[in-house]
Amino acid sequence: MMDCELQQSSMCRNIKTLFNFEPPATTDEVNASALQFVRKLSGMNKPSKANEQPFVLAVERVAAAAQEMLNSLETNAPPRDREEEAAKAKARAAIRFQS
Repeated sequence: MMDCELQQSSMCRNIKTLFNFEPPATTDEVNASALQFVRKLSGMNKPSKANEQPFVLAVERVAAAAQEMLNSLETNAPPRDREEEAAKAKARAAIRFQS
């Protein structure tokens, strides 16, 4: 499901909402969002050897902070269904990219 790797040559998908889904967001999803966030902040898809260590550290720290936040958030709203939300996003994309 998650194909965002540090070695991937192109930017991965946009950061998506991870809170209040059933089942909850996975560690891989949180890490992928953290990676995308750090890529966006740094303007780098893949850091140079000189920047690799701070880049990886930033991804780890952002992922940890994001996971902590997700674990702490509370809501009275019913959990969203992943398949239903994916179908809505697909429909929006179809409208947006019509010729």
